[in-house]
Amino acid sequence: MGVLEGRTALVTGAGRGIGAAIAEGLAAEGATVLVSDAGVSVDGTGHDAGPAEGVAAAITSRGGKAFADTTDITDFAACAELVDRAAETLGGLDVVVNAAGILRDAMVFKMSEQDWDAVISVHLKGTFNVTRHAAAWWRANRGGQYRLINFTSMSGLQGAPSQPNYAAAKMGVVGLTFSCANALRNYGVRSNAIAPIAGTRMTQGIKGGGSMDYSDANVRLSPKNCVPPVVYLASAQSDWLNRRVIFAGNGRISLMSNPVVEREIVSVSGTWDIPTAFAEIETSFKEAVLYPNIFDKPPAN
Repeated sequence: MGVLEGRTALVTGAGRGIGAAIAEGLAAEGATVLVSDAGVSVDGTGHDAGPAEGVAAAITSRGGKAFADTTDITDFAACAELVDRAAETLGGLDVVVNAAGILRDAMVFKMSEQDWDAVISVHLKGTFNVTRHAAAWWRANRGGQYRLINFTSMSGLQGAPSQPNYAAAKMGVVGLTFSCANALRNYGVRSNAIAPIAGTRMTQGIKGGGSMDYSDANVRLSPKNCVPPVVYLASAQSDWLNRRVIFAGNGRISLMSNPVVEREIVSVSGTWDIPTAFAEIETSFKEAVLYPNIFDKPPAN
């Protein structure tokens, strides 16, 4: 018997990549899963029922329980229907995993309004749309062991230079997750975020151009390596864990730090004049040890 036996889960973006691995991983541990994926291309265009149906079929062929869905998560009303359908089809809604995403990369000085809006719409609004309706269901059925698992990214946490839309959306997802953690706790919901690293079709554009080997041959970056912490968060055993970000992949599972005050200067009078503020900021903050950023590059000679 799996650790999720009797649990029910809705997973968006579950037709390919990390989302598919998660849907299959949850089902392998006994959960009944609604595999939701609109089957769009990496840039968000098109529509294909095949990916969701394929993953659901693969799960059922192995003795699991899964159903396919192709809802457009950017549609607020459609997401209300999705949540209701999930709860009815699955016999409840214990877990929601928001893993759907697209990419439209460009430097900020070249990004079009359309590319900004499209990525924000899928990652941030889409996560909100599903979460909002799931939260209403959980509130109406309070007292369960409910789990909200949203997907953020190191591209957001550390600021990928060629992904201002994606980075902004993913940091927005963190804020939404933390807000839900505080708002829904008393209804039995625990809300956390996953920051994954894995080789998928969304990383194909950076193969050979970065320091990571995103090829299928590198098992360390298989989407399957992101699954164990998601399964843990989806389980009733994770009741103690709320309002945190977990990094997953490349052989690592990491608990990321929440924003904290690193250094502080305090005015006894409660006010600051400009020269004093300048002097104190440089004296107290400039020598602070900064955490390295994966996007830092050595200075040009």
